[in-house]
Amino acid sequence: MAQAFTGRVAVVTGASSGIGAATARRLADEGFRVVLVARRTERIAELAKEIGDAASAHTVDVTDRAAVDAFAATLDRVDVLVNNAGGAFGADSVEHGDPADWLRMYEVNVLGALHVTQALLPALRASGDGTIVVLTSTAAFVPYEGGGGYVAAKAGEHAIAGTLRLELVGQPIRVVEIAPGMVRTDEFALTRFDGDAAKAESVYAGVAEPLTAADVADTIAWTVTRPAHVNVDLLVVRPRAQAAAHKVHREL
Repeated sequence: MAQAFTGRVAVVTGASSGIGAATARRLADEGFRVVLVARRTERIAELAKEIGDAASAHTVDVTDRAAVDAFAATLDRVDVLVNNAGGAFGADSVEHGDPADWLRMYEVNVLGALHVTQALLPALRASGDGTIVVLTSTAAFVPYEGGGGYVAAKAGEHAIAGTLRLELVGQPIRVVEIAPGMVRTDEFALTRFDGDAAKAESVYAGVAEPLTAADVADTIAWTVTRPAHVNVDLLVVRPRAQAAAHKVHREL
């Protein structure tokens, strides 16, 4: 199967850790040449070294449009774009939320996806068989207390994916949205709670097997390796212990 995708290029944003890093590894296994995009130079350089000749690392802040455009100009081919860069900052109520946190979430999740998608669309179109993957969250569909800013940002990304699919119909580009539920990674919850390890750990308390970054990466790889005429519009993936955003089995 890997031979079918040899020579194709996949750009993965937020590739320095978590789902992004796992996705880069998984797509390389499928035969793609992976382009690692993130702010942390050392992290993506290490990952590129691990993957080998099939990977290249590019230090880019997706919220910086000029930097994104300069990066796009260095690429001679793009077949797949995985818009994974994002994050949650803070868990305050709407009443007490910090507008600066809301702005950061909007900039990286929504505008980051917009910048990279706009910059790479010409190359994706020229490939004759392009795929755009937008990593949202089940938070895009179901709000929860303390999640207002993140819910709003992910809903914004969901809107980008749906609108883009309508606007590109008839062109050789698929638009896939992956919306994970509870995923346990090294950094997501820790970043959200400003490094408070106890609060971060409490998110997963009693949940025997949350999703892992590799689980989500496997889902992404499956969608982008379907035959060209098959578009997976929206795929919601949760751990078995999570029946809905508000219904999680915890063994306490």
